[in-house]
Amino acid sequence: MQSTPSWAWVVFWALLLALLVVDLLAHRGGRGQSHRAALLWSLAWVGMGLAFCGFVWVTLGSQRGHEYLAAWLIEKSLSLDNVFVFLVIFRSLNVPQRYQHEVLFLGIFGALVFRALFIFLGAAALQRWGWVSYVFGAILLITAWRVLREDPSQQQDNRVVQWLSRRLPVSDQVEGPHFVVKQGGRRLVTPLLLALIGLEVTDILFAVDSVPAAFSVTTDTFILYSSNAFAILGLRALYLVIAGAVGQLRYLHYGLAGVLAFAGVKMVVEKWVHIPPLLSVAIILVVIGTAVGASLAHRRPPGPPREVEA
Repeated sequence: MQSTPSWAWVVFWALLLALLVVDLLAHRGGRGQSHRAALLWSLAWVGMGLAFCGFVWVTLGSQRGHEYLAAWLIEKSLSLDNVFVFLVIFRSLNVPQRYQHEVLFLGIFGALVFRALFIFLGAAALQRWGWVSYVFGAILLITAWRVLREDPSQQQDNRVVQWLSRRLPVSDQVEGPHFVVKQGGRRLVTPLLLALIGLEVTDILFAVDSVPAAFSVTTDTFILYSSNAFAILGLRALYLVIAGAVGQLRYLHYGLAGVLAFAGVKMVVEKWVHIPPLLSVAIILVVIGTAVGASLAHRRPPGPPREVEA
């Protein structure tokens, strides 16, 4: 594992905090909620992720630049699973679109914290116990089989939210931007807080899959965390872009399953067969591109319009 100079970490953390502030301030008051604005923001986040890849390439070398690109692409692809869950949670709880940004922002912030924990613990485990890579590979292959069989875009309910709804005192409707309200002398959890908890718990479960997938291309903690962070930052905009067309991506889960299976096999056979990061990038692009292309070529007949906002 190559060491990363302290100044590179400083640059990364400063840029990450600045981008979080920009995301928070730029969308206050419901700004940037249109499909066009979300598409432009999503492209901007992709551009920033690729720009940081250029920074890694120039300052830390081409090999680590290749590793960053492969890890970022894996995380960006698998983040589509998160988008499907966001959609299910918001629709099941009738969360209006104007309040979704704050929930998503806090959810993304929490995801950055938990991903850091998983990455640094995972890297330490792999460095100390080599057999952990086989465990990660097995997890990825099992998850690939589950994703292959279940289309996440067709889910109607989220099990985490259902479980929490039965155990927490929840108000009947959204009470403005509040997460907790007081009614009849009782403090009640609003659907916003329920959605936030659901997003965080679900992301932790997804991280069990996506973080090992990133480990299939590198064990460098700087590359792993920076690629994860830049892939996660654009989730809010990606959610707004995908939400309206999620029903048309009928074959996307096959592509996600393919990415997970590839990462799982790569971890298992890495001792005997080395797959370069650039080849990994090409394979992931082909797998996801084929799934998206097939989905667009065989779109479902248009049904009644569905609103993202309750």
